Amino acid sequence: MKFAVIVFPGSNCDADMFFAIRDALKEEVEYVRYDETSLDGFDGVLLPGGFSYGDYLRSGAIAGFAPIMTAVRQAAAEGKPVLGVCNGFQMLLELGLLPGAMKRNEGLKFICRPTELIVENNETIFTSGYEAGEQITIPVAHGEGNYECDDKTLAELKANKQIVFTYKESINGSKANIAGIKNEAGNVLGMMPHPERAVEELLGSKDGLKLFQSIVRNWRESHVTTS
Repeated sequence: MKFAVIVFPGSNCDADMFFAIRDALKEEVEYVRYDETSLDGFDGVLLPGGFSYGDYLRSGAIAGFAPIMTAVRQAAAEGKPVLGVCNGFQMLLELGLLPGAMKRNEGLKFICRPTELIVENNETIFTSGYEAGEQITIPVAHGEGNYECDDKTLAELKANKQIVFTYKESINGSKANIAGIKNEAGNVLGMMPHPERAVEELLGSKDGLKLFQSIVRNWRESHVTTS
């Protein structure tokens, strides 16, 4: 499986994502610049964290207009797995690929620490390697991770099992303690915590590795045949 890590001006987690895929997951990966226009040849798309375009206007807002985003939309429409982490999640919200919006953290402080998450839905291409209700440790690093949506959207997220991860305890004011959601089709996931920073015990946790392994396993089951 071949992954694309999209790099924007201001990205600071692109290398973390790249090395998680190459060194821990042992899969093929390449950087793709924001000003490219094609993702042909890639099987999965990764939007990393950071401060794209300095977070001017809103986090992820300007990145939504980058040339590569047309190809990201196309990849999502084609059913390819698209993962947005932290700033990448904010981009997916700005693109309309996921519902809702982000506000500044409750308390207006940047949060950077390991966080306990609950796997709310393990029946996705991103989480099939986890147990339902499993508690995992994934670090966060954000100033605007306070997920917000109206009550109708929240009800739809719950009814469609689109809430994939929640915080065990509220850390930023996020509605319903939401830490990660998927689209209705199930191939786009946005999450604020950083699984790419939890792929080796040396980093404090390897709970994030299962997420990437789940993507590869599900992709191979649907694309690789044996005779």
